Amino acid sequence: MQQVKLFKGLESDVAALEGEVNAWIRQSGARVISITGNIAAQSQKAAASSGGLGKSPFSPSDVILIVLYETPSS
Repeated sequence: MQQVKLFKGLESDVAALEGEVNAWIRQSGARVISITGNIAAQSQKAAASSGGLGKSPFSPSDVILIVLYETPSS
């Protein structure tokens, strides 16, 4: 039976999101059919300070991944 699992993270920490998804795939034994993703539009921080190296007037955007998978047969 096909099912959907959602994962949410921040664009500033995509490596952690990737690790979470990969760990879930290994642990669950799911057969992944497809993975689709989207990133939210950036919004400006309320108290935006002046820019500079490593600083941005924008908050990190949300990233969502939608995993379509089949459960392992028992």
